[in-house]
Amino acid sequence: PGDRSEVPRQGETPTAAPAGPAVGGAGSASPSAPVDLNTATAEQLETLPRVGPSLAARIIAWRSAHGRFARIADLGRVPGIGDRTLASLTPLVRV
Repeated sequence: PGDRSEVPRQGETPTAAPAGPAVGGAGSASPSAPVDLNTATAEQLETLPRVGPSLAARIIAWRSAHGRFARIADLGRVPGIGDRTLASLTPLVRV
């Protein structure tokens, strides 16, 4: 009764469950093509690392209030996007 973890012996290959999507990991996989900041849906934005539902909503809200992103650097004006997040997103997005 209860879960048992099996530790493989030296030289054995461990058997593991297939890796699925990370639970609670916002934007764990990088998109295959750059995401257009001016047309992306919340779901598309959430494919970006460090972008979860609330940050995606803030990006869309900023776009609605201020118009199109003229430069990728404008993403840094969105509340919650600091220098580190901007740097990680820059190669993955376009305007």
